Amino acid sequence: MKIAVFSTKSYDRQSLERYNAQFGHDLTFFEPRLSPETAALARGFPGVCIFVNDACNATVIDDLAQHGTKIIATRSAGYNQIDLAAAKRHGIMAARVPAYSPNAVSEFTVALMLTLGRKTHKAYNRTREFNFEIAGLEGFELRDKTVGVFGTGKIGQMVIKNLSGFSCRILAYDKYPSEEAKKYATYVDGPTFARESDIITLHCPLTPETRHILNEETLPYLKDGVFIVNTSRGALLDTDKVIKFLKSGKIGLLAIDVYEEEADYFYRDLSDRVPTNDELARLLTFPNVLVTSHMAFLTDHALRNIAETTLGNFAEFERTGQCANAVSE
Repeated sequence: MKIAVFSTKSYDRQSLERYNAQFGHDLTFFEPRLSPETAALARGFPGVCIFVNDACNATVIDDLAQHGTKIIATRSAGYNQIDLAAAKRHGIMAARVPAYSPNAVSEFTVALMLTLGRKTHKAYNRTREFNFEIAGLEGFELRDKTVGVFGTGKIGQMVIKNLSGFSCRILAYDKYPSEEAKKYATYVDGPTFARESDIITLHCPLTPETRHILNEETLPYLKDGVFIVNTSRGALLDTDKVIKFLKSGKIGLLAIDVYEEEADYFYRDLSDRVPTNDELARLLTFPNVLVTSHMAFLTDHALRNIAETTLGNFAEFERTGQCANAVSE
């Protein structure tokens, strides 16, 4: 199949070209994100391949449909960047990678907890300047903490399993409890979860119900000095209100690999530019905040799974008109 690949980085191209040998697709790579301004690049391509920050909205899908696109496949588990109603209206298949490497995101989540909890990022910066003073680097041990895992799908389950090795108390919250998670965690109601969790890590999908789930109304119910980790979706946090509660000390530590307005910033080198996003700039000034650039997935194992599954989605659709990893409203 002839496929237009958007938001291409060097690692995307390398992995897709490597594993395309077994599929034989005709791949054309585009560095820009898919948007109303770049949709014309995909004209004449039956297949369009996107990533998390592409804008696959109704305007874009209308354009794609007029010029022969039959399937849109995202190289991610999340697919909220695709207007599924518009795709359905035009008879365009939408597909995703349901579980490329839950362990990659899980390990990164725990790494963020350990980094902020033991202040290794500060120690690294000190020793780079030949400063070997350890005053101010006192941390905490996970075994003394209660960790709340919000969302126990594949990634949440893996986080729980990995955390169990640290002998911490683990609480879980999900409308659909997992028997696997119950081996290591205790499911509790929302108020108990909020009241007793020293650390809260988010692993739920972004839906209208979960958008800004941590906001001015819900944040006061959390423990004073709570440590929040988000490697899921940026819009789970109301960033303005999170900053407010960081300033008050209600939030003691914050580690985020995702940001609600990341599309114009993440996956780009902006080190020579003046910051234009005030909220992101403010977050980066806090000594108790760690921001990474949506990289929790980025392992060799995950890139292989993403490439093979994505290319397989196109191949299955081309062969049968169906796709096991299709998504719909």
